[in-house]
Amino acid sequence: MRKSAIIVLFLLVIGIPFSYAQGEVVEPMLVADSIISKPIDPLRPAKAAFYSAILPGLGQAYNKKYWKVPLVYGALIGGLSVYSYQDTKYKAYRSAYKKRLANEPETEYDFLDNDRLIRAQRFHQRNRDLSLLVTAGFYVLNIVDANIDAHLKQFSVDENLTFSPDIQINDYTNQPTVVLTLNYKF
Repeated sequence: MRKSAIIVLFLLVIGIPFSYAQGEVVEPMLVADSIISKPIDPLRPAKAAFYSAILPGLGQAYNKKYWKVPLVYGALIGGLSVYSYQDTKYKAYRSAYKKRLANEPETEYDFLDNDRLIRAQRFHQRNRDLSLLVTAGFYVLNIVDANIDAHLKQFSVDENLTFSPDIQINDYTNQPTVVLTLNYKF
C-alpha cells in the first residue's frame, strides 16, 4: 500500500510542470440535457412522517426503504411483548399479595413472604413501565427516521457542487502547489 502511494505521489510531482504548458485552454463540453435535476418536493418529509405516524413502517415504504420496515415492526413488537410479559407477572404477584392479605389460600407463591411479594410487584411494574417508554421511543424514532430519510433523499449532488484537486502557482515562490478546492456554482 505504501509503495502505491509513493508511486502516485511521484507521478503527481512529475506531472505538475507539464500541466502548465502554454496553449489554448480547452473547456469540457456539457450536453444541455446531461444534467437533469429533479424538482424538490417540500412536503415529502412531512408526508413520510405523517404516514409513519398513522401506520409504523409506512413512511419507510413511502421512501422506498423497504428493508427498514421489518426493523420497525421488530422493535415495536419486541417492546410490546416485553410489556405484556412484565404486566402478566406484575398482576400475578399483585393477585398473590392481595390473596394473602385476605387470608385466602395461595398455592403458587406460598414460598415468598410479604416483603418479597411487594418487591416483585415493584420490580415488574418498573420494568413494565420502562418497556412502554422504550416502545414509545421506538415509535417516535420511526417517525423521525422517515422524516429525515425523506429529507435526505432530495439532497442533490450535481455538477454545481464539486470537490477536486487543483494546481496553483504560489505568488511568493513562483512554484506550483497542489490544493483542494470546493466549488459551488449558483
